[in-house]
Amino acid sequence: MNLSTNKTIIRSADTNDAESILKLVRELAKYEKAEDQVTATVQDYKTSLISGKIFCKVAELDNEIIGIALYYETFSTWRGLMYYLEDFIVSEKYRGHGIGKKLIDSFLKEARLANAVLVKWQVIDWNEPAIKFYEQMGATIEKEWWNVKMFIKEL
Repeated sequence: MNLSTNKTIIRSADTNDAESILKLVRELAKYEKAEDQVTATVQDYKTSLISGKIFCKVAELDNEIIGIALYYETFSTWRGLMYYLEDFIVSEKYRGHGIGKKLIDSFLKEARLANAVLVKWQVIDWNEPAIKFYEQMGATIEKEWWNVKMFIKEL
């Protein structure tokens, strides 16, 4: 595929993008072998976008959303304002054309504009292409912290 990233637009998502965002989240979950764990709905995304609980940058090519960087503000008790990148994906057929870099750069720009001192996200340990991409950006991959989660509402 000969893809020009010059045609790709990076912009902030709105509620009209919720269905496309969810579609890409499902694609990511499928890649991570956890497709059955996605229970969020289009309405969940719309509500959270409207309320400002989440923010999302989208990569759009020919009126199709082909990538997302979904994030939110949080707080590090040690450092201060932090942005957490919850999901980052470029649809498989569009990878390797610089779109992910444009999305990450847009996310980082937003964090800087908000005076965040830190950004964080997770990467699954077997996703070597993503790990390489993050390391090339200068990100630190922490391997000593374990994830902890507890569901408070089962669906």
